[in-house]
Amino acid sequence: MKKLALFMFTLLLILSMAACSDKTAKENEHDSGGTKTIRVVYKDEGPSNPVAKTYYANLEKALKKDEKLDVKFELVEMPQGTYSEKLNLLLLSGDIPDLIYFQGGDQQMVEQQLLEDLTPYIEKSTYIKEILGTHNLERMKNYPYLLWIKPLDSKTPVIRKDWLEQTASSKELMENPTVDNYYTFFKELVAQSSEGKPKYAITTAGDIGELDYLFEMAFGINQTWLKNGTEYEYSKVSTKEKEKLAFYNKLYKEGLLDPQYLTKQWDTKEKAFYDGETAVIVGTNGKVVDIYNGKMKQVNGDNAEVSVLPPAKGEFQGYAPTDITKESRGLAISSQSKNKDTVFKILDYLASPKGQMFDRIGFEGEHYQVTDSGIELNEKYYNEWYARYWEPEEFTTEKPLKTPLLSEPAEKSRELANEFYSEDNLFLIPEELVSKWDAMENLYKEYATDIITGKQPIGNFDKFVSEWKKAGGDEVTEYANKNIK
Repeated sequence: MKKLALFMFTLLLILSMAACSDKTAKENEHDSGGTKTIRVVYKDEGPSNPVAKTYYANLEKALKKDEKLDVKFELVEMPQGTYSEKLNLLLLSGDIPDLIYFQGGDQQMVEQQLLEDLTPYIEKSTYIKEILGTHNLERMKNYPYLLWIKPLDSKTPVIRKDWLEQTASSKELMENPTVDNYYTFFKELVAQSSEGKPKYAITTAGDIGELDYLFEMAFGINQTWLKNGTEYEYSKVSTKEKEKLAFYNKLYKEGLLDPQYLTKQWDTKEKAFYDGETAVIVGTNGKVVDIYNGKMKQVNGDNAEVSVLPPAKGEFQGYAPTDITKESRGLAISSQSKNKDTVFKILDYLASPKGQMFDRIGFEGEHYQVTDSGIELNEKYYNEWYARYWEPEEFTTEKPLKTPLLSEPAEKSRELANEFYSEDNLFLIPEELVSKWDAMENLYKEYATDIITGKQPIGNFDKFVSEWKKAGGDEVTEYANKNIK
């Protein structure tokens, strides 16, 4: 079925690309005067976004001034809906921009040879090769089509600092963050709800992935494939997973986990946090925590600064292992583009000192001010600005930053993410097993949800394991044991 779908995809792509050939020729004629049109598709960065329009207009000027590159950016508007699905439809139509931001769905494009291998570009780069982190290098070795130079993407839990300090159990939690101490802390938070405290201790955006960043390693799940004697077994069918789900069910049953966690989206999750409905949410360390901190103080006053919570401690401790198989999101260059070298020059420029200054701190006069003594970031920067492209750990400016790039809680979240870094042993599922793997993952989600919400007893976990093995689990496990190094 998958091969038939890929064949139909290829056929439609060839036909639609042929239909687009006249348009491409006209675009190339338009570019013959020296200005190259670079088409960009990027989530939330379409022409209807005034900040995006200003950003790319300013980038055109900077590239012309600093690099003598004469380019015009054309931003592609994406319709409302799931970005990866809408992007897939756009590319399937044969409309393939030069620079593409992916947030899923990229592997299908790689199979059709529509994305450029970035390895030779990086090797010849002036700046990008110097700012790649260890996790970036490992991911690029395995999958050289997506580039996403950001700090570790581990997610860290945060809570209002005033609420943290008002609980009697917080001191013990911060010194010894065991699963039991987290449970005690959550119970105290919700018990005081009548005093203006939250209804729920924690909520998530639609699944248990964010809970796992906090608790999974404490239950002994330190990698996707766990060593069981001499063999590897998939962590989600292990006894450790069963214990973890039983704990999540306990949180749900006692009203500590938001009963609406399955239907929450990222925006409603954050609103519940700012409005005080929930005490703890989990967000990507660094800039996302910075935005949480800024908005929380904006809504509830300076005393509502956020604090970062440590990962739960048990058999292991950490914010989940880091997947190094590939970037889960990132930027790709179309293999069909006539402007591949130019596109990469733009990406390399954004890694340069001048490019970093442009991308990292926003618009002068709006997000920061330059004075004789240095650069001062303002409240608007902390509340809304984020780098569209690269965020290496080191960032220097010609004049000193009078205010830090990240707030204290955001910096703390980044330090903790680095402190608890560990690598996963996840691997890319081979094409012949992908459809079975997807079905197995859906089976897990169904059972996990029913067990957490009490629709099925925890004893049915063993039934799930049996069904998982029959659905293809035995084949994938055999493959894992042959290929995990």
